[in-house]
Amino acid sequence: EEPPPPEPPAEQKPPPLPPAQEEFSFLPLVHDIIKCMDKDSQDVHQVLNELKNKFQEMRKLISSMPGIGVSPEQQQQQLQNLREQVRTKNELLQKYKSLCMFEIPKE
Repeated sequence: EEPPPPEPPAEQKPPPLPPAQEEFSFLPLVHDIIKCMDKDSQDVHQVLNELKNKFQEMRKLISSMPGIGVSPEQQQQQLQNLREQVRTKNELLQKYKSLCMFEIPKE
């Protein structure tokens, strides 16, 4: 039997969960606005404010995303650097595997 995997340290927090898909949808609010306009309802101003607030929230979210200020050229350069690192590490891994140092002797 294999021992259970070690528990992660208690101080590490799991990454935050991504917001639900519904949080990014504006269509329900647009639909509500159209329904209010069809009924000549006074609620249209409230729903318009909700839509405005939703746009403001999304703008804040987008501006706080990591890497938003990085140009496409810089992103391509970073991607190329990371791919080169992966290639180098894979070559090293293959080299170490070929050394046969990691083989477990059979008893």
